[in-house]
Amino acid sequence: MQLALALGRRGLGNAWPNPAVGAVAVKDGIVIGRGWTQPGGRPHAETEALKQAGDAARGATLYVTLEPCSHHGKTPPCADAIVEAGIARVVSALEDPNPRVAGQGYERLRAAGIAVSAGLCADEARRAHAGHIRRILDGRPHVMLKLAITVDGKAALAGRKPVQITGEEMRARVHLMRAMSDAILVGIGTVLADDPALTCRLPGMLKASPVRVVLDPSLRLPPTSQLVASASEIPVWVIGGTDAPSEREQALSDRGVAVMRVPTHDGKLDLTALLHTLAERGITRLMVEGGPRVAASFVREDLVDEAVLLHGPITIGSDGVDALDGLPLGALTASPNLILSGVETVGADRLERYERR
Repeated sequence: MQLALALGRRGLGNAWPNPAVGAVAVKDGIVIGRGWTQPGGRPHAETEALKQAGDAARGATLYVTLEPCSHHGKTPPCADAIVEAGIARVVSALEDPNPRVAGQGYERLRAAGIAVSAGLCADEARRAHAGHIRRILDGRPHVMLKLAITVDGKAALAGRKPVQITGEEMRARVHLMRAMSDAILVGIGTVLADDPALTCRLPGMLKASPVRVVLDPSLRLPPTSQLVASASEIPVWVIGGTDAPSEREQALSDRGVAVMRVPTHDGKLDLTALLHTLAERGITRLMVEGGPRVAASFVREDLVDEAVLLHGPITIGSDGVDALDGLPLGALTASPNLILSGVETVGADRLERYERR
């Protein structure tokens, strides 16, 4: 099952709207087939593993990180493929909360005489499938907030000027986080200040870059920005307010940018409506990367499911910009809804990870 979980992680960031599942077929103690959800969500992990196993699948055990599907979608049910392959036993980490499955996959397998056991490595599987679970149960993506923080709790220089807080090793880790996310989100303030590309810049992984999402109530995204210039290669979605000028939407659309609109309150976008809009488009894992105002807004509305704090060794001073605009860092780190789940050293920096209880 650990191998299945590792294989499933290969699909994180490119399997949406489907969950990134891993599957391993084993017979007589030998791995005879491995599979993971392919880009775009299909083929599914189970059929990939069965295809690799071939005739040897008859009488084998299949380990899978999520209950095999039992409904007809764009492909036939995986449960039927497992039955047809002659698998004798299925070990599943987690029942699928999708009401179109929700135990029905197990029932179909058992009805065909296949032994089924569930719950092995369930906690790890819940983390791996957090985006799928959140989207099914709450109609929104799993939200991971990333913050780079100085020793004195700052995120930028005076005047909101950017500064390198962490070293190369940590920046490489951030690019890996991007590659494992379906979408990355920033506010228009960050775009206007930094003109970021928001791509995955690890060697050979540009195509693994997530959808780039910009919160832009008035649709001020400059047509000359790096995001707009690369929109035909890596998707850019701009979220504007319902009353933003239509001519600005048209100018962005003409350059390949997808524009969506949600209600605003006091000039700020409705974050819950925003997340529902992203989920409707298939996004399951959202990485919120900037800036301090956007980060604070997600914390205020208790929409952070996971927080990754990157602590660098530098100090900015009292005139720097706080990591959470208008909020103490304790609003996140001491939140009753989040718990510290891990600390590690990355180069000269420290990474802290918080997860929803």
